[in-house]
Amino acid sequence: MKPRLLVLAALLSAPFAHANDEALVAETKKTAMAIPPKLLSMVQAEIEKGSISGAIEACSDKAPKMAAQASQSTGWAIRRVSLKNRNPKATPDAWEQEALLDFDKRALAGESPTTLEKVEFVNEGSTRSLRYIKALPTQSLCLKCHGASESIAPEVKAQINKTYPNDLAVGYHEGDIRGALTIKRPL
Repeated sequence: MKPRLLVLAALLSAPFAHANDEALVAETKKTAMAIPPKLLSMVQAEIEKGSISGAIEACSDKAPKMAAQASQSTGWAIRRVSLKNRNPKATPDAWEQEALLDFDKRALAGESPTTLEKVEFVNEGSTRSLRYIKALPTQSLCLKCHGASESIAPEVKAQINKTYPNDLAVGYHEGDIRGALTIKRPL
């Protein structure tokens, strides 16, 4: 192909690639945003029943299963991560850690944690992926298990320590970034 035709072909295809990227990002965000409300609803229902034990189970067992189901149905890696994780499987990779540290800086500078997200197309080896991460601010109902250590009921602490002996996920206040929902979508 002549060089001019190659340039013309590249210019003509660029808007389509951009529109396709926007559609991929929108679909990824839609999938991501469906998960946190379901988890909060499960936790709230357990708390309303008077079952902090059930709320802990919702976070420790049901939430990872929800993410696994979403991962299985989409083929994407979907999970929750935190700089102060409770579940050792929620340890962020390098990309996620960088995003979480940036979220903390931005929140300290006054940005609302509810708006913090990052989208990036990355190449890892021979695989191109869409990476998406959305901050998960601490809700008031989360404080029964993630608040100041002295304010967590002894029976709740005991159950958390039994389930997560190396727990780091305490000391939060309402609105703090508790962690993030992250998606790695191979393209």
